[in-house]
Amino acid sequence: AVLGVLVVAGVAYGVTKLNREKEYSVVYMSTGEVYVGELCTFPNFTLKNGYILQVAKDAKDPAKSTFQLQPVSDALWAPKEMHLIKDNVIFYGPLMSNSKIAETLAAQKK
Repeated sequence: AVLGVLVVAGVAYGVTKLNREKEYSVVYMSTGEVYVGELCTFPNFTLKNGYILQVAKDAKDPAKSTFQLQPVSDALWAPKEMHLIKDNVIFYGPLMSNSKIAETLAAQKK
């Protein structure tokens, strides 16, 4: 009986989590690459609608750096989704809605 309750609770949690509005997460890889996208961590790490975060020198002031978000879909290898190897992920987490990256992505969708 306890097992049945746990299974039902687990399924309800999973369905609720899948039905939530998709949010963007940041994923920092052991290679130093930083990805932003819709991250699913179960059953494995999968990133959809991803972007590569690139740091570039500011054109007006080379002493300063700026960031650029390059859609993974624009890459030569352009995958539909990326399957990430968990052992290569240093950290990941959801973006705050008021972060510069989240604001940039929201502006691009308009």
